[in-house]
Amino acid sequence: MNMVGKSILELVKGDTSQFTKTVSESDVYLYAGVTGDLNPAHINEPYAKNTFFKTRIAHGMLLGGFISAVIGTRLPGPGTIYISQELQFKAPVKLGDTITAVVEVAEIDIAKNRAILKTTCINDQGTLVVDGKAVVSPPKKK
Repeated sequence: MNMVGKSILELVKGDTSQFTKTVSESDVYLYAGVTGDLNPAHINEPYAKNTFFKTRIAHGMLLGGFISAVIGTRLPGPGTIYISQELQFKAPVKLGDTITAVVEVAEIDIAKNRAILKTTCINDQGTLVVDGKAVVSPPKKK
């Protein structure tokens, strides 16, 4: 892995990168334990069977973490500072779904060292499950 990501001058509008992961039961339980979000919609199948979704669903912010993984390790990459993130949860993610987080450079502001990124998550059926945008400050080259 590169130790320093792309600088603002190395980014090009339309650049994309992605991360794909199948959401497992252990991912959901570990996320619940780390964050303290023990909502039974995520961790209790008998409870979840009586919800709108009829089964357990992954925490929405777990998917935000997938987006963060792309930003922090791939595009722009290591050294990037997160300024903000907007997320809209469009569809549920069930255990066993394979999710691809995609980050695309939408705008570049060289003077402010800021990039606006289109951030999405898509499931293995091609359904948009998260839509959003991030503002980041890419690393400076020495």
